[in-house]
Amino acid sequence: MLKRQMPDRIRAAVGVRMADAQLPAPFAGGLEYGAPARGMWNIVHTGMLIPGAHEIFVCAEGCLRGVVLTAAEMGAAERFSMISIRENNVLDGDMEELIIDGVTDILHKLPAMPPAVLLYTSCIHHFMACDLDRVFRTLRGRFPQVDFTDCYMNPIMRKSGLTPDQLMRRQLYSLLKKRPVNDKSVSLIGNDLPTDGTSELVRMIRENGFTLRDITACRTYGEYQLMAESFLSISTYPPARAGGDALEHRLGQRHLYLPWSADFDVIDQNLQTLAGVLGVPAPDTAAARRGALDALEQTRQLLNGKPVALDYTAVPRPMELARLLIRCGFNLTEIYIDAVSGEEEAAARWLQSHAPELMLYPTSDPMMRVAPRQAAEPPLCIGQKAAYFTGSDAFVNIVEGGGLYGFDGIARLAGLMADAELNRKDPRGLITVKGLGCGCCGI
Repeated sequence: MLKRQMPDRIRAAVGVRMADAQLPAPFAGGLEYGAPARGMWNIVHTGMLIPGAHEIFVCAEGCLRGVVLTAAEMGAAERFSMISIRENNVLDGDMEELIIDGVTDILHKLPAMPPAVLLYTSCIHHFMACDLDRVFRTLRGRFPQVDFTDCYMNPIMRKSGLTPDQLMRRQLYSLLKKRPVNDKSVSLIGNDLPTDGTSELVRMIRENGFTLRDITACRTYGEYQLMAESFLSISTYPPARAGGDALEHRLGQRHLYLPWSADFDVIDQNLQTLAGVLGVPAPDTAAARRGALDALEQTRQLLNGKPVALDYTAVPRPMELARLLIRCGFNLTEIYIDAVSGEEEAAARWLQSHAPELMLYPTSDPMMRVAPRQAAEPPLCIGQKAAYFTGSDAFVNIVEGGGLYGFDGIARLAGLMADAELNRKDPRGLITVKGLGCGCCGI
């Protein structure tokens, strides 16, 4: 028998106490809901980071709607094309010809030949065992002046192997061509947003005479190609790790994974590791630690016990940030998250012991679509999904870490929290914008 769920009972039905959460998957999988908090980047936004590149999506028309709208919304329609798959292409077995002829027609009709083409195939090509090697071999032969790379819009990859997001961040650097190594050149890879120049990581690189290269700062295809000469690539965002490993294998660049973290010891270790690889003195971070703690304390006093909520889209390691906030005396009451990364197991276990009443809520459970959005005391939110699910107009509007990193990043985040409390925002007008900050695509 179907039973009607009253709105005030929905959160209780889908939420789980931190103490009771089964890690790493506190919620059962199934039908998923996508909240209209759209600031996270998708494969269209990320691909546009390659200057001058043209994206071509090959898919059924129904699946193309989202990516077409993304390109239009970000003002990049002239860099985007599509090849529509119809039923006869599936039945007649001419999928390879459809792609080859479609790409050829598109390139001949463009006002100028692009330096690179990102060709996105979809799940139907894998179901049909489409000969993509032949497709790319033929296209490279027809257009030797164009660099082609394979990208994927493939939802069947979401739960196994590398996800489409991870693959996109790997393929973002697949067009780099081997160059003589420059031992004074370092690349930051895999981020959609530029890392703040005030961060200890960026300052250490630049202040010691190294050139820092980042795709978010590249304005020409030639500048992008200069990333191939770096002796070192650094990834800080978890989905980018596979891209760094691929560069190490293909170009011989040493890869360091120095993840974004809210754990002060991890931040210290990251900086110590980088200093050793660069051959420069290890930094004294005592003052930076104090600065971060002072900034957090000032914000804690301003909030004066106000509830705080955060979600997984705001920072790469929300459990670590939750642990830091609770240790610093913030009244963190809820986290919006669907699964806990293995990188955060220690932080999650700490929260289970020290904050057992902290509530976890899934963001993709269909029941959250009808969960009440108005809390008796709206919390200060870190992240768009937390703001959406609570209806709060006091929120920090960042995604993917927002370019924050290290002790400087923690201090700046505390400042953003204070600003969110003092200067309220219209969540409806902000969180529906796709690809927060994608103006850095240079379009």
